Amino acid sequence: MNFKDKRLLGGAAGAVLLAGVAGFTIARVTGDAPPPATENAAAPAKEDHGGEAEGLTMSDEAIKSAGIQTETIQAGGLGAEIVAQATVKASPNGEAIVTARAGGAVTRVFKRLGDPVRAGETLAIVESRDAAGIAAERTVANSRVELARKNLARESYLVRQRVSARVDLERAEADYAAAQAEARRAQVSAGAARITSDGRGVIVSSPISGRVTISTVTLGAFVQPETELFRVADPRLIQVEAAINPTDAGRLSAGDAAIVELPDGRTVNAKVRAVTPSVSGETRAATAVLDVDGTLQPGLAVRVRIRPSRGDISTSIVVPEEAVQSVEGRDVVFVRTATGFKAVPVTTGRRSSGRVEILTGLTAGQTIATRQAFVLKAEAGKGAEEH
Repeated sequence: MNFKDKRLLGGAAGAVLLAGVAGFTIARVTGDAPPPATENAAAPAKEDHGGEAEGLTMSDEAIKSAGIQTETIQAGGLGAEIVAQATVKASPNGEAIVTARAGGAVTRVFKRLGDPVRAGETLAIVESRDAAGIAAERTVANSRVELARKNLARESYLVRQRVSARVDLERAEADYAAAQAEARRAQVSAGAARITSDGRGVIVSSPISGRVTISTVTLGAFVQPETELFRVADPRLIQVEAAINPTDAGRLSAGDAAIVELPDGRTVNAKVRAVTPSVSGETRAATAVLDVDGTLQPGLAVRVRIRPSRGDISTSIVVPEEAVQSVEGRDVVFVRTATGFKAVPVTTGRRSSGRVEILTGLTAGQTIATRQAFVLKAEAGKGAEEH
């Protein structure tokens, strides 16, 4: 082997050694680097807090998208709640029946079912012979006022000129006062009937703002006086009427807190405004009237949970049954955290009307997942399988 061959062999060995060192360095760097994080709407994350339950990281947008509902829990056992079926109804000032003040044919219709309405807005026009008579009375009354005014002015002048007697002036004053009274009566009558400016018809208008919930009017149809043509309701002015067992009704007082459960799982806070002193002859139940914080659709069937001020004293927590999920053979409730939810083991007690008592594991004031809580259970199961 000559000197040139030895030099080539030494260069090849150096290159192999350099490649081995570089590979070892790259392996050390890639081995120490953490794996890249993958974005997920609800990613399980272990939390080391002395055995604290596993947490689920979940954004507010993901919670809303999954349809997960939450509720802040309060102390009080099943005996401290009155659960009853109820109906959302319009308050006395929240619904109006709109009628025609005079009989006649419907000539114009301005509003249809579901349309928004302002207070005083015209809904329809009814052409009426009665309206023409009322308008004529108003015109005659105004003409008599004008005639009496002129007669009074003439008698005043004649008395000043010492031509007429004082008694004639007094008679003219009385006639003028009577004509004014008759004109006011005719004006009020025309205003109550909502006579149109041309005197041919009556205006059908809404006394409140809201939406048209019932419309029975047909263009060209003849309607009798005081026939219901429209019904207008204001969804902001509603109340909830709950059927209460007579025994439970005695435990309620005005101002007692309540929660209204909607069919879609949402809850709305409410307060008891009044309780009827007698029971219904048909249902044999008393009625509790609740004022609601929010807007609900009249006619909606709901369920209410009322906490009577004279209810049983208990430190137990009561939650919806769907809030309790079984994870790895134990009952858990998902408690809201700053980053999502965490599964908290609980001990359950009595169950009634879709509610379950929590004996241990939760404290009053915590916010828990109720509706769609099984979504969190599924995410927790995925996390367990991955680990």
